Order: sequence, then structure tokens, then C-alpha cells
Amino acid sequence: MVRMPSAKRPGSSAGPFTPLDFQLVLLRRMADHNPDLVDDARHELGASLADMREANKRWQAMLHSPRARGGASRYRSILGAPESAVQRKIGDLDCEALFWPVPLWPDLRFEVLLAPNGAVWNEWLVRAPGAQAPPLDTLDDLTPWSCTVDEAARAFAPARPLEGTAPTRWGLAFAAPDGAGVRRNVVAEFTWGLLQRTAVSDGPPPGSRP
Repeated sequence: MVRMPSAKRPGSSAGPFTPLDFQLVLLRRMADHNPDLVDDARHELGASLADMREANKRWQAMLHSPRARGGASRYRSILGAPESAVQRKIGDLDCEALFWPVPLWPDLRFEVLLAPNGAVWNEWLVRAPGAQAPPLDTLDDLTPWSCTVDEAARAFAPARPLEGTAPTRWGLAFAAPDGAGVRRNVVAEFTWGLLQRTAVSDGPPPGSRP
């Protein structure tokens, strides 16, 4: 993690909503599962708990404002021009994926997937192009903030998507070996695409037939 300079106090209601404020919004949703990691990240940003709450309050106000920017315009206004953009085929549709750096996680990028009409289909953290993904072989590798949704799904295929408890949350169900090589059922929870916690149980792999 790196410390970001700021022209104003993080989360302040004065001035524009900044990339630093946006990172506090990401952290606010992760605090429910990993408060210690979030506290460490806040200190890296030079932000207080009150700053994080204020940033989230302003973010929610922007989302629900009658004058709210739509599509990728909101992210462009906060984060600037995307670092990169790629065309992506989803079924018969030609979509566009935009990527922005996130200084708190230098090896990750914030991805916004746009439908052909410009609507945002998905928004979450992914591994940066060229960045080394962590090894994901056993349950011990599934530590908080260690991997993204797509990395876990590939490493422990087949994985079954689960409905999240909030718009920024996702879940995966899959089977993974423990340290002794015994396959266990796993339900992994992600916030903004980043792993937050896992729940492990015995029994047949998710989706298997009796």
C-alpha cells in the first residue's frame, strides 16, 4: 500500500470528490468483514474513521441525486481518464471494459464494464495486466484481500456464483483442498470483487449429485 497526498482533508464535504475519497468508499464496504485491514489501509491514506464515513455519505448522496452522472461519467469525473480500455465480447454483444489504478492495491485495477448502450454492467477490482496473481492451491491461500472473484473461480473450478447481500458483494461456492489434501466445501465472500472471508464445511463438492 502507498500513502496518497491530498489537497484537502479526506472525506471532507468541501471540494470535489477525489480518488482518495473513492478508496475510502471501497474500504467502507470492506470494514464489516475485515475492520483491522481497513484500519491499516485508512492510516496509509491518512484518513480517520469519520473521514471514511463522510466519504461514504457523500458517495451515497451522489448515487441517489437526481443530477447523478450515469454510466462511466461518474468514474471519469472522480478518477480521471481510464488507464486503459479494452473491447470485450459477451455473448453476441460488444462491450467495453475501462480500468483505473487504485493506489491502495498497486497490483489491482478498478474495472467498469459497459454495455453497448453505455450502462454499467459491473464494477469491481481485478488483477492488473502483467501483475503476478497469487498462488491459489489450498484453503490456506484464501486469505482476506488475497484474490479477486475471477482468480478464485479459475483456481477452484467449477465454482458456482452466489447472490451477494448487497450490490457491491458477490459470492462463490466451490470445493478446495485443505492442508491434508482433503477437499472441503467453501463459500467465499467478496466485496468490490476482492476476497473478504470464507466459510468451510464438509460434504460433497458444491453442485455435485448425491
